[in-house]
Amino acid sequence: MSSKQAIGHPTDQSTKPTRALWLAAIKPPMYSVAVIPIWVGSAIAWGKMGQLDWPIFYSFLLAAIAIIAWLNISNDVFDADTGIDRNKPHSVVNLTGNKPLMFWIANGALALGLMGILIIVWSQQDFTVLLLIILCCALGYSYQGPPFRLGYQGLGEPICFITFGPLAVAAAYYSQTQAWNWSTLAASVMVGISTSLILFCSHFHQVEDDAAAGKRSPIVRLGTQRGAQIIPWLCASLYAVTLTGIAFQTLPLGSLGVLLSAPIAYRLSRYMQRYHDQPVEVSRSKFIAVALHFWSGLLLGAGCLLPLP
Repeated sequence: MSSKQAIGHPTDQSTKPTRALWLAAIKPPMYSVAVIPIWVGSAIAWGKMGQLDWPIFYSFLLAAIAIIAWLNISNDVFDADTGIDRNKPHSVVNLTGNKPLMFWIANGALALGLMGILIIVWSQQDFTVLLLIILCCALGYSYQGPPFRLGYQGLGEPICFITFGPLAVAAAYYSQTQAWNWSTLAASVMVGISTSLILFCSHFHQVEDDAAAGKRSPIVRLGTQRGAQIIPWLCASLYAVTLTGIAFQTLPLGSLGVLLSAPIAYRLSRYMQRYHDQPVEVSRSKFIAVALHFWSGLLLGAGCLLPLP
């Protein structure tokens, strides 16, 4: 095995078919991070009210997907400025060779997403959801966008937690009820943890490139072995929050269904322990983390359709 393969560079992906590279660039599984917060917040509202405003739900869902597209594309654009993606053939900038075009496509996706939110605002005559989503977008920009680039300071996970957890879930709940409720807290913490876990796992295979570009990701700071040791604790926290929420009656008993995702959490923990220092293998861990995020969120929302006792 060459040193390039052993230390931080996955196998040369430039030999892959272009279609496979485009799929890797578009990241279809990652769009669950848009779907799950909207699903969970809306499911809690449904459990409270016994009904759902479907046009608002679908408007919010499509808007969230467009905003995630903006984040994904713009992150590749901003990373191209720092050179951190020089060994990433599935960057949309590297695939197209046209950074300005990708920049404007990203902005177009953001505009579409905000238009979807404005439809909700117009129908409700209430700007609260728009303000929450603007805050989410500002935090998302601060992750990689200049001059902030807070992700380079190792702050990506806290940003991810706040944006896709408390803010997004609360916005989805508010869009249905135009009210606040503490019942969203435990659920939003769970969604925030599982979303941050995806980002955390994505650092392992690119630790050398991150360090060379001055990006102080958690794995650059901790090393892959110590980082892998944290994974079981992060997974366990999902179920601890579930049980705590049920105990304090901020989550319905049906939320126990989240425990059905425990085998995925176990698989992720074992996988990271085994492959944390093998870039080619560990690069696949984020897809196990996506599966954990999706199924735990789906089961959580399903449980929240039941009213509190």
